Amino acid sequence: MLQQITVQTPNAERLKPLLRSVIENAVYDVENGIKKTRAKLETFEKQYGMSTVEFERRFGPGDLEETLDFIEWEGEIKTLRLLEEKLNAFKEAKIK
Repeated sequence: MLQQITVQTPNAERLKPLLRSVIENAVYDVENGIKKTRAKLETFEKQYGMSTVEFERRFGPGDLEETLDFIEWEGEIKTLRLLEEKLNAFKEAKIK
């Protein structure tokens, strides 16, 4: 379901390109954050010899000990999901 946000301004034609630019910059920043987060996840995967999916499956129910690395790994997973949600929101935005 599409929702609309209204921004009132006396000069919409000047504001539209600025808003587009802000969104483009946000997309760039979020994409870089995703790349960095994925690199951190890959480091954990190599270090512990398991995929992030496997880690989540085992860590959630407590099959793995709560070490600082595992807590950080879990945090990176949550960060990735939040960044992906932000990226989707920015990419779905349309300025008319």
